[in-house]
Amino acid sequence: QVQLVESGGGLVQPGGSLRLSCAASGTIFSFNAMGWYRQPPGKQRELVATITSGGSTNYADSVKGRFTISRDNAKNTVYLQMNSLKPEDTAVYYCNAVLVVFGGLANEYWGQGTQVTVSS
Repeated sequence: QVQLVESGGGLVQPGGSLRLSCAASGTIFSFNAMGWYRQPPGKQRELVATITSGGSTNYADSVKGRFTISRDNAKNTVYLQMNSLKPEDTAVYYCNAVLVVFGGLANEYWGQGTQVTVSS
């Protein structure tokens, strides 16, 4: 019943900005970690950025200094602010969330994916 709903994808010119949002529903608990992954055409899915419930962040080297991940724990929503976009950022972006429950059991959820295209 947990669902991740993404929004904000689209077409943007090189050098432009875009903000992705991912809202989780179906749970009253705050996710231990949320993040963004992307899958360029013909390539494997890769980490973009993650953020814990405490605000600790991790970024892929390719996006450091350009992308910023943030979250609203009360809303179980994660954001990805993407600046200085490059054509190589073109990919399907996926929202991810992890919820650790009793006994250390981890439940992982994925969004449906949203297309980000950077092109002139």
